[in-house]
Order: sequence, then structure tokens, then C-alpha cells
Amino acid sequence: MTKKQAEDAARTRLDPGAVVRAALELLDEKGADGLSVRGVADRLGVRMNTVLWHAKTKARLLELMADAILAEVSCDGLPEPWELRVRELFHRYRRALLAHRGGARIVAGTYAAEPATLRFAELTVEALLAGGLEEREAVWTVWTLVYFTLGLAQEEQAQPDALGGAFARRLGAGDYPSLSRVAPHFEEAAFDERFDYGLSRVLGP
Repeated sequence: MTKKQAEDAARTRLDPGAVVRAALELLDEKGADGLSVRGVADRLGVRMNTVLWHAKTKARLLELMADAILAEVSCDGLPEPWELRVRELFHRYRRALLAHRGGARIVAGTYAAEPATLRFAELTVEALLAGGLEEREAVWTVWTLVYFTLGLAQEEQAQPDALGGAFARRLGAGDYPSLSRVAPHFEEAAFDERFDYGLSRVLGP
């Protein structure tokens, strides 16, 4: 078999789904900094060109990975009341992000107009409109919830080194009295409680 025939056979054997699954496995092992097209190719036992045949570019691969993460958000059994539905959707969204090492970072770095991402957005906007929000307010509320969830999930996945010793040392100089007063609360992990608090601040009690 010639080199070209081998590459053609590898391309036929693979599909975009297999490439994305391999990329997510690599992400879970090495994190976002360790993710590369070459690494995905090595994992699949093919050449980089074979991966790019299916994913086109690394940016496109990241979009497909982000959508695959969103595809893990179940849309079954959602509560009927609109506010409870939105809360449950974002709890599931957060769990999907945290299920993959660096998952929040991957999703935050993309703007994937792909089926699972659009499905999640559709369900959220539908619930907010059902709750009486105007179109613009519904969109801005979705943005607020998405940015909050992505930011908190990235912080959670960066633990335990998010603050580090520099925070305490700089407060110790006495130049930031208000921060010093509330410093213990900055060091609270309590991510579940913080998440619920943030949802309540956006959606209401």
C-alpha cells in the first residue's frame, strides 16, 4: 500500500465524531494547554493531515469539541415553570463543563453555531420568553448566565492555585482595607453555593 493509499484509508476509517472524541480524551488527560492537532493525530495513530481533513483547522476542532461538551447537557425531564427550567438547564450546563478537564476554557474560547449549542440556547431563550422577558432582555440574560457560568467553572477548574500566596501577602501590607476585611470570603471555595447565589441574582429569588 502506498503512502497516499494509507492516508486515504485512514480518512475513510475516521469521521469527525471520532476525531472529536479523541480530542476530548486528550483534553481530559493533558488539559487545554496540552491539546494539539498533532497530539490528536498521535492518539488516533494517523498523520496530522488526516485529522485536519475532518476538522479543517484547530479552531474548527475546538468548536466541534465545545459543541460535543454541550451535547452532554440533557434536555429531558426539565421542570415546567420557566425559572426552574432555566436554573436546571444551567446546572446541567455547569456539570457538562466540569465533566472535562478544561471544559469551561474550551467552550469559553469558541462561538460554535452548532446543533447542541443552538439547542441549549433555544431552550433557554424559549423559557425566558415564556417568563415574560422581552426579546432583548432574554438575549442579554442568556449572555449574563453563560458568562457567569463559564467564568465560575474556569475558576473552579483552576483550583487550588487560583489565589495563591500573593493575594494574602499584598493584603498584609494594609493598602487594601476593604479587601482585607472580606478576605476570608474570597478564599471560600463553596462553588455550588456561589453558583446558586449567582443564578438567584440574575433570575431573582
